[in-house]
Amino acid sequence: MADRSVEDAIVVVGVCGAGKSTLVKGLRALGYRARECVQEHSYVPTLWSRRGRPRVLIYLDAGAQTVSRRLGVRWDERVLEAERERLALARANCDLYLETDGLTVDEVRQAVLSYLEGYRPTGTGAW
Repeated sequence: MADRSVEDAIVVVGVCGAGKSTLVKGLRALGYRARECVQEHSYVPTLWSRRGRPRVLIYLDAGAQTVSRRLGVRWDERVLEAERERLALARANCDLYLETDGLTVDEVRQAVLSYLEGYRPTGTGAW
């Protein structure tokens, strides 16, 4: 069972339209301390870590077609690649990488919850 009182226990980062806001909303509804980091707009490669290293860093990714459909705008692959470049450090440091193409909101949330159920931070005991 998660220690749901830890500040910034879970930080969710990823490209526009990957499902960050929706996932964080669902995790908060279940009592998890979670926040999204909209780093792709900031040009700050380490923004996800500004409050210190989160206990769990989740990186959500999606392809241009998925992002276009979800946002209701045509999304250019070059723009998406630029976001991924800005997010490279977050991806390299993430605990869980999840492509959300073809997944429902429930499937994304369940994949994250399954990961969290098995997660044990090193050196700090069970969470």
